[in-house]
Amino acid sequence: MRILLLSDNYPPETNAGALRSGAHAEIWAAQGHDVTVVTSFPNFPEGKLFAGYRQKPFSKHRINGVTVIRVPTLIFPNAGTVKRIVDFVSFMVTGTLAGWVVRKPDLVIATSPQFFAAAAGWLVASVRRRPFVFELRDLWPDSIVAVGALADSALLGPIRKLEYFLYRRAAAIVSVTNAFRDHLAERGIDPAKITVVRNGVDLSRFSPGDGAGVRREHGLEGKTVVSYIGTIGMAHGLGLLLDAAEGLRASNPDIAILILGTGAEREQLRDEAIQRGLSNVIFVDRVPHDRVIEYWRASDMTLVILRDSPVFRTVIPSKIFEAMATGTPIVTNVKGEIEALLRPLDTAVFVEPGRADALAEAIARLSADPALRAQISAAGVRHALRFDRSAQATLLLEELKRIINF
Repeated sequence: MRILLLSDNYPPETNAGALRSGAHAEIWAAQGHDVTVVTSFPNFPEGKLFAGYRQKPFSKHRINGVTVIRVPTLIFPNAGTVKRIVDFVSFMVTGTLAGWVVRKPDLVIATSPQFFAAAAGWLVASVRRRPFVFELRDLWPDSIVAVGALADSALLGPIRKLEYFLYRRAAAIVSVTNAFRDHLAERGIDPAKITVVRNGVDLSRFSPGDGAGVRREHGLEGKTVVSYIGTIGMAHGLGLLLDAAEGLRASNPDIAILILGTGAEREQLRDEAIQRGLSNVIFVDRVPHDRVIEYWRASDMTLVILRDSPVFRTVIPSKIFEAMATGTPIVTNVKGEIEALLRPLDTAVFVEPGRADALAEAIARLSADPALRAQISAAGVRHALRFDRSAQATLLLEELKRIINF
């Protein structure tokens, strides 16, 4: 089967969409399928080209069995809604053009969260007369409305019309959560064409281990390491984490909070931590994804934090699967689908959204209870087997085969 995948993000970018697209494409190729990916030059989330890359009209490489075509885009940091939309639209244009000239596929799959990439997928599929599959990873634009980044109804109206046009035109929709599927069904999208394929983790790489090297590198020997690993953006509300750190600084001096990642609000957050004298908060720049494993292993617990908004109750941050696979206990303030998933597995401690005191209390309580940490860790490793990335990719592949009767 010849599969054409359009994804704005792709490795070496390390956000959830890039990792999912990269893993699925390589697994499908390893199973003998002809996979072509159209993507941008790596720049997310800083809005700066990664070292060693230079934009050109068309770049084609063979990477781990996958044909990867990179197209130029207008690059802006992951901040400022209008600029980001311009960035997204530029990928829609160049991605569509690339999709029109590559070898004719059997089907076209395009992945959100920014559904201008999905629009490119539909345009390519329409011209090439092939089925279009919409992989829904985020309820965009609802998510940017939720953080206050988009409130202009004059702009929002056309975007929503495009959103539902694409849902209706898709031969199939692949959702990463049950909540997304239910949301679309409630709004008139045929549930029979919606399949849920969750995110997952590469269990051949992510496993418990010794994080002593990371602890030595950052002077964390003898500390209880509480990590936040991932994008530092508008959706996460990490000012709450600084408030919790301030509460812990005097009462629990052996607790260190390590923030690994980058994003639109990183510099602002770091400057605030410095101004508040939070010596118990350590910022680490983005590292290659292979090294992220070491940081999971060095963590006594990890934080999964989002702003309290109804739209974020529909999401499952993909990093929870990496945390579980490495035996890292999770502390989260996210309600909704993530709680429904993790609470029965006993792999997380839940706190009320928006309460720094509750977050600090949960961190302190878990820090003082190594037996509970060990119990949560063991449960995470055991249940991570259910979320093997290879199995999820194969599940999605079976859906693609069904669409074209392969």
